[in-house]
Formats: sequence, C-alpha cells, structure tokens
Amino acid sequence: MIGLSSYAGVMDNLKNSEDEEQKPKKEESSKNQKAKPVGGFVLVHAGAGYHSESKAKEYKHVCKRACQRAVDQLNAGALAVEAVAAALVELEDSPFTNAGMGSNLNLLGEIECDASIMDGKSLQYGAVGSISGVKNPVLVANRLLSEAQRGKLSAGRIPPCFLVGRGALEWAVSHGIAPCPSEKMATKFSLSAYKRNKRKMELAEKMESGHNQIKKRGRMSAFQSWPFPVCSQAAHYGCGCWAENACNMSPYSTAVSTSGCGEHLIRTMLARECSAAMRSEDAHQALLEAMQNKFISSPFLAGEDRVLGGVIVLRGCRCVEAPSSQNIQGILVEFLWSHTTESMCVGYMSAQDSKAKTHISRLPPGTVPGQCLAIEGGVCRLTSVPD
Repeated sequence: MIGLSSYAGVMDNLKNSEDEEQKPKKEESSKNQKAKPVGGFVLVHAGAGYHSESKAKEYKHVCKRACQRAVDQLNAGALAVEAVAAALVELEDSPFTNAGMGSNLNLLGEIECDASIMDGKSLQYGAVGSISGVKNPVLVANRLLSEAQRGKLSAGRIPPCFLVGRGALEWAVSHGIAPCPSEKMATKFSLSAYKRNKRKMELAEKMESGHNQIKKRGRMSAFQSWPFPVCSQAAHYGCGCWAENACNMSPYSTAVSTSGCGEHLIRTMLARECSAAMRSEDAHQALLEAMQNKFISSPFLAGEDRVLGGVIVLRGCRCVEAPSSQNIQGILVEFLWSHTTESMCVGYMSAQDSKAKTHISRLPPGTVPGQCLAIEGGVCRLTSVPD
C-alpha cells in the first residue's frame, strides 16, 4: 500500500505488495502455469470542503484522469509508488484542486506547496513543505522517498525525509527536478480568490472599533510582513497520509489520505488514527467510530465548535475462500471515504475496469458541517488466474 500527499492511495498488485517470504509456494502441478497479475486499485480525492454544482463536472473529470494515469502505470508494470505519483501529478496540474497549479496564494500573493508520500512496505516517508518554484511538489517528495530507500549518505549521514522552503527547492533542482516560476502557477481563479479573501480581511479590520481595533491593527502590521499562516497537513507525518502493509499484528494492508482544515488534521493525526482503526474486522464501523471519537469528539479539539476534514481509506487482504484447486489468488479491497465538510469528491478504479468511477459525496440536507459526518464506500475483489 502507498499513501500519498492528501490526494491518493493505491493498492499495489499482488507481486509487489507482499514480501518475498510471504509468497505462497507453487504447487508441483502448476510449475508451468503463469498467473496473470492481480493488477491494482486506486482511490483519489479532489479535496474535502465545498464543491459547487457548477464545477462538479471538472472535479470529477480530474479524478478520472488521475485514476486512469495510475492504472496505466500499474498495467505497464510500475510499482504502486510510481503509479500514485503519476495520479498526483494529474491532480497537481489541475486548476480545480488546491495543489500545485492554481493553489491558494499566501498573504503575499505567492504559492507555497506541500506534499508527502509513504511506502507501506518499507514504512519510509518523504515530504516537502512550503516549497515554491516547483510545478509538481509530489515529485520532490517521491524523490526524497527513493533516495532514503537507497540507504545512508556519505559519512554515515541519515538521508532527509522532510525538506521545507528554499532548501527543498535547492535540493529538488540538484536532483534533476526542473524549477517553475511561482507566478506561472497562479490561475485566474486562484488570483480572484486571493483578492476576494484579502478584501474580506481588510473589511474585518475596518469593522473593529475602540481598544480592540488598536490592538488588532498592531498585530496585523507585524503579521503582514509574513506569508499567510496556512497549516497544511499534507506534509506532516501521520497527518496527511499513512500506509502500512499487512504484518503479524494485522492481516490488513492500509493506505489513508486526508484533506480539510490542516490544524484539525494535524492535532488529531487523523491519517494514522484511521489506519490503526482498520485493524478491526468491520472496516465501515471502524472508520465511523474513528471519525466520531478520534476527530469530531477528539480531546485535542475540545475548543472547536466545528471540526472539518475528510479521509479516503483503502484496506486490502488476501482472499482465503477461493478453492485452492483452481489456483486462484486474489486481494479483497475495501475502499471508503468519510468527511465532516459539506462535500468531498472522490474517484476510484481497478486495473480490471475500463474506466474510473467518480462521486461527489455530500452531507445530508439540514446537517451542520463540522458536527456530523458522511461515510460511503465499496468492495472490490482483485484476482489472478493461470494462463
């Protein structure tokens, strides 16, 4: 399993997702038979927040493209880490997602991005934070991951797993990732949103009065010399993503990705909490309880009246009910999403599908965002049979 940034997770194919020693020995009668690979399953999202009906087609379309890119990679023999990075490039290149091209601007009108990736087999992790000047931050995170997997640096130095700011950009360029001027990553929509939100802040300042207004102005005059304080969970370990393969303690492999209010997701470490919850037999009930008890009602967010966030979860395990005489191998994949925001757009696809499916999940009418949740999902069986 691979967890990546706050946008995608991939179930790798059978031959890549298990350690060599975990592979079943071939029966004598099947020595000359070669099983077709299980393939894979990809689940992506285009953010947890608000998705207008007028842009629903665009949100769904980018999720479809991301799924297709990942599945194409898997079918070509790529490992899940490369497939999921390809999916993320599609999402980062879309002006309709708050990632890469068209990201929200900071208070100074600049784009700073975050991304992370985790390999469930090695448990290695790579991330970048507040990086400017790179078109696809996920490629930097992925390169950090691959460099870490190569082992220690010269003189026994530990390779970095998390780089930020200018240092992250310099490292990326030195490792062959082409820079991209930050101003080219802004879109008409992101610039319009930036101007609109800045006017709202200025108007709020003017509405203050008396002593509070004086104090507020004093704080803002110092504050405005710094970028807008966006706390993105996408780069934080166990908050933006988590991935963990099956082990002796659990028969399930899991991958989790989050979205929403970064502060809420970081303080609850929601990605790791949801992954841990998936050790229970009933995945749907486990995720429901995790979102309610570890997020909405978390003691770390006791002072918040609305807790905003969303997750996508993949859980896989080997199928055991297939008759061994048929030489059928398989993985049962459960895919789920849950959110407390008004909506969440998701897409999913298996390597056995001809096209991706997409869905914009919305809270039930009359409910209050941040105080209730929606949860949906499904099951997919990935199988391989002998040629």
